[in-house]
Amino acid sequence: MDWFEAPEYWLSRFVFERALGVVYLVAFLVARNQFRPLLGERGLLPVPRFVRMVRFRDAPSLFQFRYSDRLLAVVAWAGMVLAASVIAGLPQAGPIWAPILVWLALWVLYVSIVNVGQTFYAFGWESLLCEVGALAILLGDARTAPPILLVFLMRWLLFRLEFGAGLIKLRGDRCWRDLTCLHYHHETQPMPNPLSWFFHHLPGRAHKVEVLANHFAQLVVPFFLFTPQPVAGVAGGIIVATQSWLILSGNFSWLNFVTIVLAIFAFSDAALGYVLPFDRPELVTAPSWYEALVIALTVLVAVLSYWPIRNMLSRRQLMNFSFNRLHFVGTYGAFGHITKERYEIIIEGAAGAGQSEKWRAYEFKGKPGDPTRLPPQVAPYHLRLDWLMWFAAMGPPDRYPWTFELVARLLEGDRKTLKLLRHNPFPDEPPVLVRARLYRYRFTTRAERRESGAWWARTPVAMWLPPLALDSSGQLVANSPHTRSPSA
Repeated sequence: MDWFEAPEYWLSRFVFERALGVVYLVAFLVARNQFRPLLGERGLLPVPRFVRMVRFRDAPSLFQFRYSDRLLAVVAWAGMVLAASVIAGLPQAGPIWAPILVWLALWVLYVSIVNVGQTFYAFGWESLLCEVGALAILLGDARTAPPILLVFLMRWLLFRLEFGAGLIKLRGDRCWRDLTCLHYHHETQPMPNPLSWFFHHLPGRAHKVEVLANHFAQLVVPFFLFTPQPVAGVAGGIIVATQSWLILSGNFSWLNFVTIVLAIFAFSDAALGYVLPFDRPELVTAPSWYEALVIALTVLVAVLSYWPIRNMLSRRQLMNFSFNRLHFVGTYGAFGHITKERYEIIIEGAAGAGQSEKWRAYEFKGKPGDPTRLPPQVAPYHLRLDWLMWFAAMGPPDRYPWTFELVARLLEGDRKTLKLLRHNPFPDEPPVLVRARLYRYRFTTRAERRESGAWWARTPVAMWLPPLALDSSGQLVANSPHTRSPSA
């Protein structure tokens, strides 16, 4: 069917597949490095306990049949190998069923991880990656023209992602309407990066321009994704530019990167060819069964789109919500509410139980701790524990039971857990006591920065967790004369 084929997007597909492969590679690498201490057999929220309480239909996952840390490692490594093969273009060079099977395997493996990941995988970009990955299954091989329906399905997902995010802001915090949200955001965002301090100190008028540009990019530009070229390409370029600005100003895992990946399908080969002068091969007609699958997928997305459309039109719009367990055709959005003050939990340990014992702080890899340390660039890598610590600072510890498990692992000196941290102040033997204090953090002024060299100024607020120890049975207890001694 001539109408089915879109050869003018062959290069767009070529770039899209490799860029999505890179995101998948990072996502599986994160799982390989962090899943075991967070969610493994002795993790903070163990998967074996979770799957005993949750039915398969409520959380479809390969790990519902069996979980072990070794099996998780196999899944993560398999995902990385498959993602690397896509980046190299190996399955795309084979028959049309080869890339279908590889993209399907990547999707199944990652959905299996997300669906047992609990709060450590409860981020909007997890569902987004699952949905993009599901659409990618039918992208076809390198010798067939991309289906025009897939091009528009990718744009429809990009529209929902951007427009939903714009609506949640417009309906949310008043500061989005009076253009003052970015007076706070660069300082209070979950994971600042090396440039966040500089963005925070831009003039107030510049912050208002940022907000206006964001509203334009998310509430106006997405409608032009469905127009003919070159207008659709201009719309894609604006989205890429705004997402690049967000990458420069903060760490948001792979959210901005996946958004840019989706925007690739807004550009025709004529536009991309100026940057990537690839020659398109001679294309062949796709088999009828493949065309039928793409049409069926389009109908399915159209039917399931009822729920995100209804949500976007609702005054009680949900943010980052999946309407089914496969994270397919969901709704997205972020920062409907902007925190005006930054609070950080600083975890400290002591080698003894005496009153004069010196408390030493654990340092995390990404989240603020030492005021003199420049916030690092982390994205697209995702430091899950660091992000959850930002959320935990917003409420009492009872609301975040995994924090007690974290304290217990630090008291045990668990090596897997300690690998999640940047600095362990007890390299020889674990501490006897661990506590957590809450601080108010703010970026230093330019004058304070010149004088002290610090990026942050902090003020103690309260004791978030009192000193805790392990009793003889390995249970957490409040500090008492009966807790173990440093040499125990």
